[in-house]
Parts: sequence; C-alpha cells; structure tokens
Amino acid sequence: MKNQDLYSGLIRLLILHHAAEEPIFGLGIIEELARHGYKLSAGTLYPILHRLEKRGYLSGSDQRDGRKYRRVYQATGKGRTALKQAKQRVRELFGELFEKG
Repeated sequence: MKNQDLYSGLIRLLILHHAAEEPIFGLGIIEELARHGYKLSAGTLYPILHRLEKRGYLSGSDQRDGRKYRRVYQATGKGRTALKQAKQRVRELFGELFEKG
C-alpha cells in the first residue's frame, strides 16, 4: 500500500479495536488487516504490538496452542478508554474530510 506512513495510526486503532472485541494474536491480526487492505509483515506488526503493550494499551499473555506457544493480546482498560476517545476524534476527522465537501 502506498503512503503507508499516512495510515499507521489507523492500523494501530484497528489493532486496538479488534483487541477490544476479542483476544488477538499476530498471524490472526495480520490476516484481519489484510482483509482491510493493509499488508503488514510480522516484522512490522510485532513491534507495533509490543509498543502498544509497553504503553499499557494491550495486555499480552503466552498461551499454548498444541505444541506451540503464541502471544495473545487483549485491550486493557486504558486501551479501551483511548479507543473510545480516538473513535470520537476519527468521527470528527471523517466529518472534516468527507461531509464538508
């Protein structure tokens, strides 16, 4: 996707949105983002997940899946609050970009 740097905040919001709905994991969210037209590699996604976790928006835990372990993330209270606030800002931005012209 061209101009991906313009969409990086939206990608983080989509990740947080999905993590607020249900637990997410790397490959699953890569596939979900691809359905929205965002092509992310694991090398791009995992630093985003780690940063969101470090900042307190996500909580991660290691879960066993057969013989493998995967890190599963869920939105924290802080993440849910931030998402709610961000949705309002996105609505305002959407209005500015599309409804006025």
